Amino acid sequence: MFRGNPALTGVATGSLPPKPALRWTFKTGGAVRSSAAIAEGRVFVGSNDTNLYALDLRSGARLWTAGTGDVIESSPLVLEGRVFAGSADGALYAWDARTGRRLWRYETGDKILGAPNWVKSPDGRGAWVLVGSYDFKLHCLDAATGRSNWVFETGNYINGTPAVAEGRAVFGGCDAVLRVIALADGRQVREVDVGAYIAASVAVAGHRAYFGHYENQFLCVDLDGGTNVWTYKDRNFPYFSSPAVTESRVVFGGRDKQVHCVNLANGKSLWTFPTRGKVDSSPVVCGQTVIVGSDDGRLYFLALDTGRELWSYDIGQPIQSSPAVADGRVVIGADDGQVYCFGPPG
Repeated sequence: MFRGNPALTGVATGSLPPKPALRWTFKTGGAVRSSAAIAEGRVFVGSNDTNLYALDLRSGARLWTAGTGDVIESSPLVLEGRVFAGSADGALYAWDARTGRRLWRYETGDKILGAPNWVKSPDGRGAWVLVGSYDFKLHCLDAATGRSNWVFETGNYINGTPAVAEGRAVFGGCDAVLRVIALADGRQVREVDVGAYIAASVAVAGHRAYFGHYENQFLCVDLDGGTNVWTYKDRNFPYFSSPAVTESRVVFGGRDKQVHCVNLANGKSLWTFPTRGKVDSSPVVCGQTVIVGSDDGRLYFLALDTGRELWSYDIGQPIQSSPAVADGRVVIGADDGQVYCFGPPG
């Protein structure tokens, strides 16, 4: 799923080759801004050509294609043999992960650009899927049937993915409010006015939320007290990238064309890495490596401790999607309509 886990921390297990090789590419008919999900040897990714694709992780061969009524920037969620993704046609779709057969379609009042998330149902027997929409609402559905459990209405668009942790959904929106919602019944537990659009997804770790906003700040907020723990500000450029959160560091991209790494405890800068384009791509940390794309057309491997460039690959077109990491491979899409897989050489 997007960011690897329901808390959206953006940390992958396993290891990566220090200098990977391009293993395969797959051409779609539109820009690929959906971040791939990898499960059981399969890659699931959306395209602006209105299709969701299932590809073989080893070869890049197409296994199936499923169409929707508009572009798919939403990143897929793979859960219990189903694939879920939103579309700009205003609907959340569920497909059979093996065959691509559509299982259900749930319509919201506007486009869905963020990825769905999930939680166990309160009775423990099934799963619930959560997704935000440009209809200003957070929707909670039964994963098996697509029936609504509850809907929570905010004051503006919800662009990102809701984080899920300890029975709560945490998300921001274009109403400039960070919200904490009880998953059992959709009741709001807390709201924090941050004074600017929150376009990115929030990461949750240790009762704290980490996120950037449109007025050029990156924040750490205590979810229990609703208080601001620290604020990071570098230059006057907004943050659309979602953070990767490790035990001691937070890494995120900025529209100032930089990748930023700050101390988890106090928000003090540890390093910045300059690229030649804005960084809306959300970094993933795997071991001691940061993987991130840039609008300069490059995919970068950076050292987590120093920010030093370890490796890069010039795709040549902006990369706004985020990397997916599994089995020693990195899969990412670009605005040239291609899905790229990098892995061990040879």
